[in-house]
Amino acid sequence: MSDYSISAKTRTYLLAFMGLGFLCLVGTWFVDDALHTRFWSNILHNSVFFTGISFMAAFFIAVCVTAYAGWHTLFKRVWEAFSVFLVPGLILMIIIALGVYFGFNHLYHWADSASVAEDPILQGKASFLNRNWYMFGTLVIVGAWIFFANKLRSLSIEEDANGGDTNFSHHRKMRFWAAIFLPIAGFSSAAIIWQWVMSVDAHWYSTLFAWYTGASWFVSMICMTLLILMYLKAKGYYEQVTNEHIHDLGKFLFAFSIFWTYLWFSQYMLIWYGNVGEETVYFKHRMDEYPVLFYGNLILNFVLPFFVLMRNDTKRKFGSVAFAAVMVLFGHWIDFFLMLKPGILHTAHEVAAHGGGEAADHGSHFAMGFTIPGLLEIGTFLGFGALFLFVVFTALSKSALVPKNDPYLQESLHHHV
Repeated sequence: MSDYSISAKTRTYLLAFMGLGFLCLVGTWFVDDALHTRFWSNILHNSVFFTGISFMAAFFIAVCVTAYAGWHTLFKRVWEAFSVFLVPGLILMIIIALGVYFGFNHLYHWADSASVAEDPILQGKASFLNRNWYMFGTLVIVGAWIFFANKLRSLSIEEDANGGDTNFSHHRKMRFWAAIFLPIAGFSSAAIIWQWVMSVDAHWYSTLFAWYTGASWFVSMICMTLLILMYLKAKGYYEQVTNEHIHDLGKFLFAFSIFWTYLWFSQYMLIWYGNVGEETVYFKHRMDEYPVLFYGNLILNFVLPFFVLMRNDTKRKFGSVAFAAVMVLFGHWIDFFLMLKPGILHTAHEVAAHGGGEAADHGSHFAMGFTIPGLLEIGTFLGFGALFLFVVFTALSKSALVPKNDPYLQESLHHHV
């Protein structure tokens, strides 16, 4: 089978889970504090997570094209479909940005004028951490990602119909645009990560944070790729995707889980060794107040994939790889939860202290949706995941699953270790 068509059953399931996510957001709104901290933080958490997966797919396509790589060609349409989610991702982030701009949410300490007026550190960062840059920076940067992702995907699809010439003109054009995209993606992703994620702890900073967050996005993207490929194979598609392709993706999952851990340790070790109060507070707060998530993060994202995927043959077994992919995908969702929630909750209390309303309890007290994810958070995650899959499967149905005129297709079809 060469062309994919989303079935009515699959569409119904995805719409049902999207409905579940919507109901969980509605439920969160009604059980939330006066500032709706949990509601807005859940939207930000999932929007950043899935938009980042989409971005990493577009980025890795550009990496492979520029590097003359061919092993991925057979299933590259999956990554191209991932990149389509950048459009709804931008819409979701603009909703967040409008909330920041007009004061509908209180996710960021630097967006509270009363706090900035009393805080020289926030004043010093105001040229970057401000509502205008958050709004228009998001528009410009994600808009640029969408432009390049769409350019690469459209050239790839056009190659199916008009490619096959001996000059490989379509692929040369793809290499041209990919080479332009790579440095733009590298610098702009760091800026957007600082803005969207790191700035929830507005006094804290880490020069490794963009690398760390990008690695988390990349591992999550590999997990989604593995799960979708195995699902499509089970439905009779991608018959030519072999254990060797799964093995390669499993090696990426294994290797970049270790790379993510290396960055986690490097960031932690350097901050611990420097012993600077403004830096150590980030880890101390999470170790003291969020110990289950802090240590569970390492177990899910390093210990588990390390021991499951360490054996070479395990990375060829669909069951073992699927188990690791599900656990690690959820683990990196927890990773982003831990990046965002503590700083957002602290900001809510700072805003409440300036008369902005009553915020949820924190500190040494348990707060559902902040201390650990609750059922509403899990339901919201499933809803956003269903939206992501709906966009991906719809994009897959609009083009051939296998790019027949890609010059590296034969290499990918006969790929083996």
